[in-house]
Amino acid sequence: MAKQPSKNGAHAGSAPKPKNRIAAAAAEAAEAEDPADESVGEENGQEAASNGRKPRRATAQSMAASQRDISVSEFFAKNRHLLGFDNPRKALLTTIKEAVDNSLDACEEAGILPEIWVHVEQTGPNRFKVGVQDNGPGIVKKQIPLIFGKLLYGSKFHRLRMSRGQQGIGISAAGMYGVLTTGKPVKIVSKISPKKPAHYYEIKIDTKKNLPEILNGKGEGEDIPPGASGAAYIEKHGIEWVDVGHGTRVTIELEGKYLRGRGSVDEYLEQTAIANPHVRIHYQDPESGAGQTEEKLYDRSTDQLPKEPKEIKPHPYGIELGMLVAMLSDARGQTLSQFLTSSFSKVSSAVASKVCQTAGVGTRTSTTKVGRNEADKLFQALRETRIAPPSTDCISPIGEELLLKGLHQVVPGEFYVAATRPPAVYRGNPFQIEVALAYGGMSSANKVPFDVLEDLLEETDARTLRQFLTTTFYGLGSDAADQIIKEADLSPRTSASKMKPAEVKKLHEAMRNVNLESGQTMNVLRYANRVPLQFQPAACAITQTVMGTNWRSYGLSQSRGSLPTGPVTIMVHMASVWVPFTSESKEAIASYPEIQKELRLGLQSAGRKLGMYLRRRLKVKQEGERRNIFLRYLGEVATAVSDINNADRKKLYDQLLLVAKKKTATADAKFNERGEFVDPAEIELEKDPSVLIVEKPNEFGIKEKAKGNGQETS
Repeated sequence: MAKQPSKNGAHAGSAPKPKNRIAAAAAEAAEAEDPADESVGEENGQEAASNGRKPRRATAQSMAASQRDISVSEFFAKNRHLLGFDNPRKALLTTIKEAVDNSLDACEEAGILPEIWVHVEQTGPNRFKVGVQDNGPGIVKKQIPLIFGKLLYGSKFHRLRMSRGQQGIGISAAGMYGVLTTGKPVKIVSKISPKKPAHYYEIKIDTKKNLPEILNGKGEGEDIPPGASGAAYIEKHGIEWVDVGHGTRVTIELEGKYLRGRGSVDEYLEQTAIANPHVRIHYQDPESGAGQTEEKLYDRSTDQLPKEPKEIKPHPYGIELGMLVAMLSDARGQTLSQFLTSSFSKVSSAVASKVCQTAGVGTRTSTTKVGRNEADKLFQALRETRIAPPSTDCISPIGEELLLKGLHQVVPGEFYVAATRPPAVYRGNPFQIEVALAYGGMSSANKVPFDVLEDLLEETDARTLRQFLTTTFYGLGSDAADQIIKEADLSPRTSASKMKPAEVKKLHEAMRNVNLESGQTMNVLRYANRVPLQFQPAACAITQTVMGTNWRSYGLSQSRGSLPTGPVTIMVHMASVWVPFTSESKEAIASYPEIQKELRLGLQSAGRKLGMYLRRRLKVKQEGERRNIFLRYLGEVATAVSDINNADRKKLYDQLLLVAKKKTATADAKFNERGEFVDPAEIELEKDPSVLIVEKPNEFGIKEKAKGNGQETS
């Protein structure tokens, strides 16, 4: 049956055929712009749905209507795991870490020896109030809301110098997490002088606008006057503040979980004290209880501040083509020679002329006349021209002496060595690798008190006893855990959190009595710009390089592709103007070939000195056993020879003893029968300022001595 024509002469349900492609495009555009057509489409879709046919999907117009801007704070509020807030325990640690890092940066930049107060208080089930205060220079009033209430706001992102913070996200993200999980605002008190008022703010982040919302003082904050009136105001309103002349305190209430052991707040502060021997930390944990004054003190071991790093310009080898084009567009009114010498480090007038010559452009060409092709040639010329590496005064390494002090103060051992590599460059960014190693000492599992073990078992989320031991105590491998469980006569699959008091007592006795030296695995402490890295060890270049080093050459046992075994703690620090983290949460260092090479050389340098110490230790142990054999038979030999030759037995015994001592002099000169140093002989290893050899206190409590660097400890 033929279709009936419509009024305009076309068949019903069909559009008139356009005469050409241009007309077709115009008709198509008109149809897209006609709102009536959209409503007709919706009606047709509903009609199709009622008839059982598949309804029409969204149109371009409906999709365009639903699109809008996404603020950075809104993005990270939904993806907070990217910043290290993926579980309550880690969120608590990340909050404290970000606040402490900011405090240390502020104090060092102002030339103040840092003193930090960390207070963690439990306010309810899985709720904690975290307070971190410093004695830094303080923050001016107008900057406080922006620093704590706006993501991607800070002073460190655009400058090339070593600092702990980099992105301007950390502390504001911690405050945002606190508001999201508890609804409580972030409280900030900052004071820049004893004679000036302190500024007090209660803020939260408007995630849709990425802007701070000030809740107190009619949206402008409040000023606390100095002196007695200010102290009375603080007490009346319950504001937390340690009375110092200047500094900043931030208080955040958040959803969290407090556990000790690996990845804990306690471990973070302990490791921070190792890499920052100039800091004093007052720490009050949740178990102290509200209102209690009991605190743990991590005291400083030096009054010397780190060398202040200087800001440098970007190096030509570290930029990309898009960055170069953007820099050229910003540098208006400059010639190419002026642009190159003023925008990059290590580019002199001679180097700029050579670059321009290689690129085929004039040195006096204006940057406004440089097109895309010329910029590409200029970029290639910068890569091909030999340019000196950037200055290294923009980074501040810890130094071998302070590495030894920090490690010896926190990690028990009998031998310490430190190695600092010369500065190197990756992608135009200067960096420096430092390695420190401690050998000997008891495992943390051997010295844990009974009450602490009970608390750890109650708090653990490990499913089995074996998992609890390997995940709670650093350096405790599977073999050592099995030894402890066998000694305690328990099952490896015993539920750690449901152990009976008698079983806990047996476990504690086994942990104290079992020799864990052979079953211990190396404990790796990773640092970036003096900040401990406690998560994602397998993804980090430091762990990968440690596992790839042949430690068997230095006297340690090691299976292929795993960490070596033995009572060894190794600390690796990377200092750089821009640490290449694998994610925004700053938990692991990316594996650039230049970085891995320096890591390997630093580890080998420390390993060689450890190998020297272990070989001498083994040699003296053998010499001691040899002497014991001599002494066992000397008396009988002297008596027999005296009977045969009628010689003086005492004189003969003394002469034989002298010969025995001479033949086994190594035991007397360097070690005792335990294989430890007993005489400060001027030997090569002791002269090395990067080595520290410690005598353990003997059973009579004799004072311990530290040999190397002229240090003595008690």
